[in-house]
Amino acid sequence: MTRPADDITAILASARSGDRRALDDVFARVYAEVRRIAHGQLARAGGDRSLSTTAVVHEAYLKLVRSPALSFEDRGHFYAVAATAMRQILLNHARARRAKKRGGGAALFRDTGDQVVDPRFTDFLELDAALTRLRALDERMAKVVDLRFFAGLTVEETAEMLGVTDRTVKRDWRAARAFLFRELGSEAA
Repeated sequence: MTRPADDITAILASARSGDRRALDDVFARVYAEVRRIAHGQLARAGGDRSLSTTAVVHEAYLKLVRSPALSFEDRGHFYAVAATAMRQILLNHARARRAKKRGGGAALFRDTGDQVVDPRFTDFLELDAALTRLRALDERMAKVVDLRFFAGLTVEETAEMLGVTDRTVKRDWRAARAFLFRELGSEAA
């Protein structure tokens, strides 16, 4: 019996072979999950009502289908790229808001209980810069942050998508959070 993840991987293989409608099919099958990811990202971005979950999902979809060179290896890779696309949308929105407010950056993150940074001491743009520095040091740790924090995946889901053990994800998650606290200033720790 084929699992839904296997179906998605097979359809993504079809998309890599040039079937442009295959990506539409994948998106239709994972729409609810991508919407949950977008909703989580917006919730962590704090009360900004100028972007809706649907707008973020649709903008991410457009980003993905407009990129002709983009191909997805499997379901995990698709979710990681979709989460990154949504993060870029939120970053662009935050930059536009900052420019509009001329630097009046209110904190964009609420307490989620499994938080990477203290919202009182950072904003989305500072977090992105710190993640860029983390990615230069350790790509996998940055992917763990992308999947856990931005995509809202569990430790188990993240481990499956990265092809590592739960223990590895937990270790990377702790190390990445410590790095980000340090990078975002001693006040955040």
